[in-house]
Amino acid sequence: MKQKFTAAAVQMVSGTDVSANLDAAARLVADAAQQGASLVVLPEYFCLMGEQDSDKVAQREAFGAGPIQAALAAMARRHGIWLVGGTVPLECPEPDRVFNSTLTYNPQGEVVARYDKIHLFGFTGTGESYCESNTIRPGTEPVKVATPLADIAFSICYDLRFPELYRGLSPVDVIVLPAAFTATTGEAHWEPLIRSRAIENQCYLIASAQGGTHQNGRKTHGQSMIVDPWGRILAQQDKGEGVVLAEIDPSVIQSVRSRLPALAHRVLP
Repeated sequence: MKQKFTAAAVQMVSGTDVSANLDAAARLVADAAQQGASLVVLPEYFCLMGEQDSDKVAQREAFGAGPIQAALAAMARRHGIWLVGGTVPLECPEPDRVFNSTLTYNPQGEVVARYDKIHLFGFTGTGESYCESNTIRPGTEPVKVATPLADIAFSICYDLRFPELYRGLSPVDVIVLPAAFTATTGEAHWEPLIRSRAIENQCYLIASAQGGTHQNGRKTHGQSMIVDPWGRILAQQDKGEGVVLAEIDPSVIQSVRSRLPALAHRVLP
């Protein structure tokens, strides 16, 4: 059995300046590492919440090169941690769109996993309108990776609403969810969806969110949290910058799955 370790969900209120956002992320990651975190998860769009959706296209990087990826690698290497780098705008075949990608770094600063967001958010109502597909090309491949800490499944924000994604990756020890839920949808659905995904898959879920009012006027829900396989919220933060920490205990996973073997009882249609 793997050993216990401490995980951290970083919450940010990212702005329109990439350099300032990278500085804020570096400070918060350092805080998490100083508090003993071995795995740190940054939120979606940690590096940029632009004035327009197209701003991220202007900042896109080739996979394996660029200042955003270099900064993430340096954070992981400097603190000797596993770092889930929120999302990074990566080049795609179309000049006016990007992949919205989660990159995971080992303690040596090497990329060990890449997940391109599959489900793209669309919402209209209460004076708001979002259509991620205008500037993002969807990914096609679910991703999980075995690390010395845990077997980790990847998802991003709107993916949370699609339980079949997680069922296809199960069993895993940890689901990570970098997110930027809107204030409107987050207030209604964020917590119940997160707890449901953890309960269904009998694993930990680390949700790192944007949380507050951004320079571009957008309001995000926040409430970054870490939830255990029984659906219990171990730690959370409402709004604003911060770091949420909790212990990831493999014996809890084993206990839940042995007492209530729902994964073993699953019948495929």
